Amino acid sequence: MADNNKQSDNNHDEASPLLHQHQHQHQPKAPPVPQSPQDFLLGWTADGHPVPHGSVVGQPMSRSPWNSSICACLGQNDDFCSSDLEVCLLGSVAPCVLYGSNVERLGSTPGTFVNHCLPYSGLYVIGNSCFGWNCLAPLFSYPSRTALRRRFNLEGSCEALNRSCGCCGSFMEDEAQREQCESACDLATHVFCHVCALCQEGRELRRRLPHPGFNAQPVLVMIPPGEQTMGRAA
Repeated sequence: MADNNKQSDNNHDEASPLLHQHQHQHQPKAPPVPQSPQDFLLGWTADGHPVPHGSVVGQPMSRSPWNSSICACLGQNDDFCSSDLEVCLLGSVAPCVLYGSNVERLGSTPGTFVNHCLPYSGLYVIGNSCFGWNCLAPLFSYPSRTALRRRFNLEGSCEALNRSCGCCGSFMEDEAQREQCESACDLATHVFCHVCALCQEGRELRRRLPHPGFNAQPVLVMIPPGEQTMGRAA
């Protein structure tokens, strides 16, 4: 008799599919597993900042090009035309002043101009006096180009060659190897095209960053009104 009742209960359960659905609805659901940052990020920039996806297929965002080429000594015909002419004049006559201004603007701290301009001037004089050309100052100034490229995620020479003619493709696969290649290209650019490199960096910085001396907020001075006296009518 008990076996018959158990069999009838099993038949009733099999004949009532809604009962199974009701039981499944009351079962607790497992909490969603949070996705790791690697699901959203594909790579890292040279200075450690994450590079987000640039497209739906998961390709990383390419590095942005420079605002002007290294051979555009006179700059561009835009709002910074007068600034570009100033940069070209400083690079031709006084590269130490242009380099000190670039480092001061890049560091955004007033007072670093002298700390970089004076050592550059000393190396410039020693190089021209002993070797006949400016071969020592580029060894001191090329890290500013690397810092500028890393800060604004600008493309380097290896990436530009790979984009234009397909060269240096093997260096683009590894981030560390590519950064070493780009640093070596920064040094070579400052050694062989020193003045043009300084001018390109100056034009780029003036379009992206204000001078630190111009960051001071204007001060509103309140002048109290003068003392007023009431005179008697004659």
